[in-house]
Amino acid sequence: MGKKVTDTPAVKIQGLHYRYNGGKYILNDINLSIADNEFTVIAGKNGCGKTTLLKNISGLLRPERGRIFIRGNDAGAMSVARIAGQAGFVMQDPDRQLFSPTVYDEVVFALKHASQDKKEIQKKADEAIALAGLSDKRNDFPQALGRADRVKTVFAAVLAMGPGIIMLDEPAAGQDYTGCRLLMDIAAGLHQKGYTIILVTHNMCIAAEYARRLIVMKDGRVYMDSEPREIFGRAAELAEAGILPPQITRLSQSLRQKIPLSKDALTPAELAGELVRLQSYKNNENPV
Repeated sequence: MGKKVTDTPAVKIQGLHYRYNGGKYILNDINLSIADNEFTVIAGKNGCGKTTLLKNISGLLRPERGRIFIRGNDAGAMSVARIAGQAGFVMQDPDRQLFSPTVYDEVVFALKHASQDKKEIQKKADEAIALAGLSDKRNDFPQALGRADRVKTVFAAVLAMGPGIIMLDEPAAGQDYTGCRLLMDIAAGLHQKGYTIILVTHNMCIAAEYARRLIVMKDGRVYMDSEPREIFGRAAELAEAGILPPQITRLSQSLRQKIPLSKDALTPAELAGELVRLQSYKNNENPV
């Protein structure tokens, strides 16, 4: 289920405005272009418009003003089902997307309603279930599964539709470390296969480890947009959006005031590597 990477942006947003029931604008003049096969994390405090942005891209909400293009196609002229075939959306609450008696039935539901060939349906379902790590649970009742496996079931159902863009809203919410790691490793594996990943999260450790691009939203606007390392280096500016860099990054920033680390560490492994490098350099300078 690898995806061919193209030069056409996966998602392009021009002048997007959205508000609920005529109230305050939740999205205010959003302009973004997300490249094909990009791994983008969108962050910001509650109410800044992150989930609303994903819902507009998915077609669940429609812009009051502005345009959205999915792989060059105007989403305003596309049905929700057609958009889902291009940009799959895994919501924060998996239970809102689960209603079938088995994992397999959940995964094939949309395919059956798309009138696809029976053998093709089975092939796509089997591939999606395997990618989501659910082969041993294909006959289980989804609602009886743990939260991580319920999210993975929705993941598999989205993958089976064949979208090249996968959007995830807080996949780590309510997960323990193991569940979070499993889901993020699936997303990372899909990214390596050519998928475009757009992920909303409050977890800056996830952003630091997985994102190639970090978009920070504030008051319905794009406030910061760059590589995670560059953004986490602007701690004071980031704090204005209600976000702190990962704890390991803050620790390395503090250590850099005392020892010559070459960069701010984004992960524990990076900090460990920097400390080993310094110790090796020190040993070479002072041989026994």
